[in-house]
Amino acid sequence: MKIDFAQELNAQQRAVVEAGPGPILVVAGAGSGKTRALTCRLAHLVESGISPRNILLMTFTNRAAREMLARVEQLLAADMAGLWGGTFHHVGNRILRRFGDRVGLAPGFTIVDREDAKRLMRGCAAASGQAEKKRRFPNPGTLLAISGLAQNTLSPLEQILAERFPMFAREQSGIEEVLELYRERKTEANVVDFDDLLTGFHRVLKEDADAQAFLSDRFRHILVDEYQDTNRVQSEIVDRLAASHRSLCVVGDDAQAIYSFRGASFENIIGFQKRYPEALVFRLETNYRSVPPVLALANANIANNRRRWPKRLTSVRKRGELPVLTVCRDGGDQAAQLVGRVEHCLRHGVAAEEIAVLYRSHYHSMEIQLELQRRDIPFQVRGGLRFFEQAHVKDAVAFLRVSHNPRDRASWMRLLTMFPGIGERTGQRFCDRLSESAEPLATAFSQSALAWLPSKARAGFAEFAEVMVRAVREQAGPADFLSIVIEGFYGDYMLSNYSSPQRRREDLRGVLSFAGRYGDSGEFLSEIALAAEYYAGAGGGRPSTGAAEAGAIVLSTIHQAKGLEWSVVLLPWLVETRFPAVQSLESDEDIEEERRIFHVALTRAADRLFLYVPAIQAGGRNQWVKPLRPSRFLAELPDRLWRVAQAEAGTPQATDRRPSASNEVWIDDLPEIFQDA
Repeated sequence: MKIDFAQELNAQQRAVVEAGPGPILVVAGAGSGKTRALTCRLAHLVESGISPRNILLMTFTNRAAREMLARVEQLLAADMAGLWGGTFHHVGNRILRRFGDRVGLAPGFTIVDREDAKRLMRGCAAASGQAEKKRRFPNPGTLLAISGLAQNTLSPLEQILAERFPMFAREQSGIEEVLELYRERKTEANVVDFDDLLTGFHRVLKEDADAQAFLSDRFRHILVDEYQDTNRVQSEIVDRLAASHRSLCVVGDDAQAIYSFRGASFENIIGFQKRYPEALVFRLETNYRSVPPVLALANANIANNRRRWPKRLTSVRKRGELPVLTVCRDGGDQAAQLVGRVEHCLRHGVAAEEIAVLYRSHYHSMEIQLELQRRDIPFQVRGGLRFFEQAHVKDAVAFLRVSHNPRDRASWMRLLTMFPGIGERTGQRFCDRLSESAEPLATAFSQSALAWLPSKARAGFAEFAEVMVRAVREQAGPADFLSIVIEGFYGDYMLSNYSSPQRRREDLRGVLSFAGRYGDSGEFLSEIALAAEYYAGAGGGRPSTGAAEAGAIVLSTIHQAKGLEWSVVLLPWLVETRFPAVQSLESDEDIEEERRIFHVALTRAADRLFLYVPAIQAGGRNQWVKPLRPSRFLAELPDRLWRVAQAEAGTPQATDRRPSASNEVWIDDLPEIFQDA
C-alpha cells in the first residue's frame, strides 16, 4: 500500500522526503519533527524500489535506529532486515569484522569496555614509570580522553594538550610514551577500544581502495541523523562512503551543535555545501513543542550568532505566556525564589516530572539542591550524582572536617588513602594513634607521624601536612581554609587522580563560593551533613536512568537535557562568567557555542520558561562582595520578550517592570534590595 505522505507530514518535511538522490542537508530546528522526516525519507526510498541492503542509516544511539526501522516496517508492512542501521561505532564494528585484516587487525578481536580500557591504561602508565616520576600526570581516565580526542579529531597530541589539557602540556613526551605502550598492548592482546572502532573504520576506507569502492557501491544511499554532533573522523567516514554516488542525506541543527568538548566539529554542518556544492538545503522550521513566546526568545537569541544556517522557528500552538525573568539578590535568594516558583507550579497542578531546572555547569545546582532538600521536594539529578555526593567534593570537605574535628576517623581515612601505600590497615593504625593523643591535629602533622607511614607515602604526606598547618593558621572561615588546601595540595592531586579535572575544578570553585557565606566551619559542615543525610534518605546519589522519575522534578546540565522537553523549565545563573562560562570568553567561536547552549536550554520548554539573574556574589578570603553582570545573552535581546518578576507575599508575581538592554544600567536599575549590596 502506498504511503500517504501528505497526511503523515507537513510541507517542509514532505519536501525532504520526496527530494531526489544527491547530497541533501536538512537543517532541522528544535521540535520540528526531524526524526519523522528522516524515517519517512527512508521509507520513501524503499517504496521507490531501492533495496534495503543498499541503504545505510547512521544514528547516535542504537535505540534511535531501531525505532526508525520499526516505524518504516510499520509504514511499508515490509521486512527491513537487510538494511544496516545503528551508531557509527556499531557500523564500524561490523566493517572491521570483515575488513579489519586490511589495517592489521587480527580476526576474532574483542572490544574492551571503558573500565577494562582504564585498567589497561593504568598498567601502561605504571610500566612506563611516568606516573611515579611526576606530581602532575594524567590519570588513566584522562589519558583515555586525550587519546580519544586525538583519534576522533585527527589532531596531533601537541594540539590536543595545548587546547584541551594545558595543565599537562609539559608532560607531552611522557604521555606519548604511555599512549604508544597502550597501542602496543592492545595489538598484543588483539583488542580494540571504542575509539578504535571509528579510527579503524576510517583507515579501511582511506587506506584500502578496493574496500572503499565495495562499501561505497554497497551503500548507495546514506542517511545520517544528528549530523551537527559528528566529529572529523565520522564526517570523513560519511564522505568516503558517499564518494562514488554522493547520495547522502544528513539531518541536524547547527543551532544545537554544543559538543565541541567531546570532539564534535561544527564545521561539518556549517561547511557542508563547501564539500557538496550541488547540495540541496531544506529547513524544518515548524515547531511542535513550544509556545510562541518561548520560540520568539529562542529565535532572537540564536540570530546573534554570525555563523549559522538562518531559520526561524514558528509554533503550531496559538498562544502562551511570556517567559519570566527574576532578578535575585544572590545565589541563596535565587535558590529560594526558584524553588518557590517550583512549589507554585506544583500547587497549580503541574506534575513534578514536567518541571526541569537546567544549568550550564553542575555546581550551579548546589544551592538549589539544598533549598529543595529544605522544602522536602523530591528531585532527580539527570546523568550523575547529587552535588555533595561527588568524590572530589567529598574529598574537599574531608580536609575541613579533620581540621574542625581531628578525631573524625572516617574523614581521616578518606584523606590518608589518597597517598600511595596507605590502605585500610595502615590508615586505621594511624587513626588509633591520633585517638590516644591529647592534641590529635598537632600529632598528625608532626615529624614523628611520618614514621607511621610507608616510605612511598611520606613525601606527599609531609607536603599535605605543611599545607594543612598553614590553612589552620591563616583561615578566617571555611572558604579561606578550603582555598589554601585546594591551591596548595588538592588541586594537583585531583589533576592526577580524577578524570574531567576542569569540570571538577569548576565544582570546587562553586564550593568555595558557597562556603564564603559561612563565617564558621561548623555551621558550613552541618549544612553539608544535613544535605548528605537527605540524599541517603531519599535514595539520592544514584545516577539517572534517563527516564523521568514520577513525583520528582529534574535537575540537569543543559548538555544532558538536549533532545528532551518539559512543560516548565527554569534557568538559573544567567550572569557573565557563569553563562557564558568563564573559560569561553576569550574567543568568538566559543561564545557562539555558548549561545547555542542557551538556545538548547530555551527550546526545552514547552509551556513556561523562567530565567534567573543574581545581582551579587559573596565569598573568598576577605568575604568580598561583587556585583554580577547579567548574561550578554539577555542583554543583547529586546526586553519585550519577557516579563520581570518580583516576589510578593512569598509567591512570584510578574510585573511590567523591564530592565534596560545595557548591563551597566540594568545593575543600577535593580530593586531597592540590591542598592546596599
